[in-house]
Amino acid sequence: MANITDLIMQQVTKAAGNVEIPSDVKNTVLNGLGQSILGSLTQTAATSGGLDQIKSLLTGASSAASSPITALAGKLFTGNILSKLNLGSVLNGKLSGLIPLVLSGLSGVIKDQDGDGDVDLNDILLTLKGGKASSLLGAATSILGSFLKK
Repeated sequence: MANITDLIMQQVTKAAGNVEIPSDVKNTVLNGLGQSILGSLTQTAATSGGLDQIKSLLTGASSAASSPITALAGKLFTGNILSKLNLGSVLNGKLSGLIPLVLSGLSGVIKDQDGDGDVDLNDILLTLKGGKASSLLGAATSILGSFLKK
């Protein structure tokens, strides 16, 4: 069962496949890229209207290239990772350019899971739960149940 971190890292690895990253910093860069995207999604979710922005992005209704979520992920990645590694402006640009590719890739894995004919927040939750729940309530109950059992 994939969770959001797994899905992000799958897309990061896929997008970074054509970029030559020095081997001594590759894990730092890839993990930093994933954490920056997750951080952007998390921070956006906590803002007013943030869930609508995430839904719009992950369902493909808005472009990843012009999304404020992408901009925030870029800011986090630059501030937390790239500014500390001194990789040069060309490589930094290529690595930052992966962010919209990763977010676009995430929208590609979100499908109509509940059969209602559209992709919505319920489908996002179902995708993250591996398509096992039968409704938004079922997915939320399952997620909450797993936290309460720990």
